[in-house]
Amino acid sequence: MAKIGIFGGSFHPPHNGHLLIAQEALSAFLLDGVIWMPANHPPHKRLASGVSDHDRIELVKAAIQDNAKFSLSLIEFEREGPSYTIDTMRELQKENPDHEYFFIIGGDMLDSLHTWHQIDELSRMVTFIAINRSGHPLNAQHNPYQAAMLEVPLFDVSSTLIRERVSQGKNTTYLIPERVRKQIEVKGLYGSQKSP
Repeated sequence: MAKIGIFGGSFHPPHNGHLLIAQEALSAFLLDGVIWMPANHPPHKRLASGVSDHDRIELVKAAIQDNAKFSLSLIEFEREGPSYTIDTMRELQKENPDHEYFFIIGGDMLDSLHTWHQIDELSRMVTFIAINRSGHPLNAQHNPYQAAMLEVPLFDVSSTLIRERVSQGKNTTYLIPERVRKQIEVKGLYGSQKSP
């Protein structure tokens, strides 16, 4: 039975913090692979405008291409309407019923898991892995869906910060993968200017 991590998010853009989280989960839970799953229409957030879905997907491809255990799934782009995790997991389990799935989330999401669409069924299909985030230490006492807790070294960078730095022409070297940085610059994404 393969143990597969699912790492969903807007990845707008992907940064080194995302890579660190995926690798830490892979190592800590002895996963056979981590599937990166960019959300098409995340129900809980709206994407900043100005960058196409195609560009966002290409940035994820650039970010993960050096790790053979990371792969990309566009399953959420193949459906119309909002992307619900339960629908994604039903499709994945239908395709690979013998796989064991681990769903990676930020520890700050533990408090809102009860709002996820059909969460009771979803929690029987996956093991949640809750990751600590800056300002959101893991709270093992409030864990109704029995998420596994994983402390990772804090890399206090967000996609919002990256977009702001790119648009202001500030340095992003060592904050995002070099291939991602170059692709953003070449395509003029996020209002990019030549960074120092």
